[in-house]
Amino acid sequence: MRDIASSLHFKPAIAPIAARTDNTAIVSTILDTLGYGAATLAMVTGTETDVDATFTTLLEESNDSGMSGAVAVADADMIGTEALASFQFDDDVECRKLGYVGSKRYIRATVTPANNAAGNIFIAGIWVLGKPNSAPTANPPQ
Repeated sequence: MRDIASSLHFKPAIAPIAARTDNTAIVSTILDTLGYGAATLAMVTGTETDVDATFTTLLEESNDSGMSGAVAVADADMIGTEALASFQFDDDVECRKLGYVGSKRYIRATVTPANNAAGNIFIAGIWVLGKPNSAPTANPPQ
């Protein structure tokens, strides 16, 4: 079997918490892509308890580490779509991914719930960095 672990690096994006219970936007950490030629957001859902909630994913980019002047990533700069990375109430224990191939140094994702009036939201995510300028990547990731 071929090694992939030495060419991937992981960073926390959306930390898991016990439950989110409202429609507050879930904003990821800001990812610095310096030193890597590929970036993907990977998310996993838990069992969503609301019966009609939806979750819309947005990917933003900037050259500023604080995301000043951030703009939505153009469709041409994504692998997959924000629609495919979004999910709804009955997408329990499923994964979503959204790749970035743009030219900005920093990216961030926002998952915005709607209609979550009576349920708990369970979601977690990690940034997956690939095509490192220097390999192998650190283990454990830092």
